[in-house]
Amino acid sequence: MPAPERIPAGRLSPMEPTVEPVPTPADPQQPLAPAAEPVGSLAPSLLAEGELTVRGQIPDASNAVLYCTVERDGRSAACVYKPVAGERPLWDFPDGTLAQREVAAYEVSRACGWDLIPTTVLRDGPYGTGMVQEWIVPPGDGDAAPELLALVAEDEPAPGWKAVGRADIGAGRTALLVHADHPRLRRLAVLDAVINNGDRKGGHLLPGADGAFFAIDHGVTFNSADKLRTLLWGWAGEPLTDEASAVLRGLTEALADGAPLAVRLAALITDAELAALRARVDGMLSSGRHPEPSGEWPAIPWPPV
Repeated sequence: MPAPERIPAGRLSPMEPTVEPVPTPADPQQPLAPAAEPVGSLAPSLLAEGELTVRGQIPDASNAVLYCTVERDGRSAACVYKPVAGERPLWDFPDGTLAQREVAAYEVSRACGWDLIPTTVLRDGPYGTGMVQEWIVPPGDGDAAPELLALVAEDEPAPGWKAVGRADIGAGRTALLVHADHPRLRRLAVLDAVINNGDRKGGHLLPGADGAFFAIDHGVTFNSADKLRTLLWGWAGEPLTDEASAVLRGLTEALADGAPLAVRLAALITDAELAALRARVDGMLSSGRHPEPSGEWPAIPWPPV
């Protein structure tokens, strides 16, 4: 398990974003062609080709995040728009590439067949090129959201939970950070390792309908250097499931030179990053296990929610 790290006290749970109204800019640019076929409840063609209208801004985000609606041929849907122009520079990622990485993460999730990431496209919008992603409608009042992450006072996780590590919660106290031993969450741990996610926080897990959840915020992924930081270390060192191994074998074929997925990814990430992606998949297949923290940098993102 990772070494103890400071975690805010209290239960960890997915956060429902708030929206603040902002003026809608005039003269939106023409959309780009869609990059993929439908996967979830929303077809990429609607996101990529529909008329995009800004309705508000989601506050307290690291980068500009705009709540929008998109309309085409009598259909409409809510979505999130993250323009490249609103991205803050990062020291370890090239400027202006976070939107492309979000789309690349969706493409890999789609290739895995796990539908973990909402439908995501790259297109022009009112503030220039950016990522546009399906808006996940939270459960209704009568629907229970899945319990995925928690801080508990016990020394060992309860049945159905996996230990991540001891957390410093202040005043000389520690608690056990745990996550659910959930098959969908385990698939996400595999996906995060594949895409080299440097920022898997609790707030990046959104509850959906029927007890499902979806993963968002994949801008800091696909770095050619090892950057994996996550709250999902509970399976570290454990054998991969047969399902995960089969998915990774299929992903190896999908990433071969000239394969459709590889061609799409080559337009979104660098050659070195694509090579590193292939190497990570091969490495996980060779080991047959979930990766473990390297110990060379903090294994858990900050803040964790």
